[in-house]
Amino acid sequence: MRIVSGRFKGKRFSPPANNWPTRPTTDYAKEALFNILHNNFYFEDINILDLFGGTGNLSYEFISRGCTDVTYVENFGKCITFAKKMIRDLEIESEMKVLKIDVFSFLERTTNQYDIIFADPPYHLPKIPLLPNLIFEKKVLKKEGWLIIEHDSNNDFQNNPYCFDVRNYGGAIFSFFSNESIKES
Repeated sequence: MRIVSGRFKGKRFSPPANNWPTRPTTDYAKEALFNILHNNFYFEDINILDLFGGTGNLSYEFISRGCTDVTYVENFGKCITFAKKMIRDLEIESEMKVLKIDVFSFLERTTNQYDIIFADPPYHLPKIPLLPNLIFEKKVLKKEGWLIIEHDSNNDFQNNPYCFDVRNYGGAIFSFFSNESIKES
């Protein structure tokens, strides 16, 4: 894996892959996603919530591109250990907060709001369809913010009233949601 742009551009990292429940976002999909985000947000001015953070791949990319307020949420201990090591190596302790907690528990409890929420749950997770409505019900997303869920073809959010776009990048599908796109029933 590598960071594709920004101050850490080209930085490679290799998490130990034995028995990890992760599936890192490909460079191709990541570049496409960040092209979309770059045209809609000033990274220096926003805060990010990275749900099912895994290796931290997306969190490091956001920070590399100028974000200074990233919250990474993951429940798998080895991922947490790896993310903390990367934070030290990149010297981004003041920019990235690591929380070891179940994502759904976190969403039920948090009172914070975020400009961008990125969720990359395990594709086989049966609770994936619950994510958008939970995030909007709990008001975790700021009014003009975006929620992006990475998923496979087993999930389809196009009929969700908050979904405004879906992009497919070779098996990785990004569904985009916002408060402003609420569809009339």
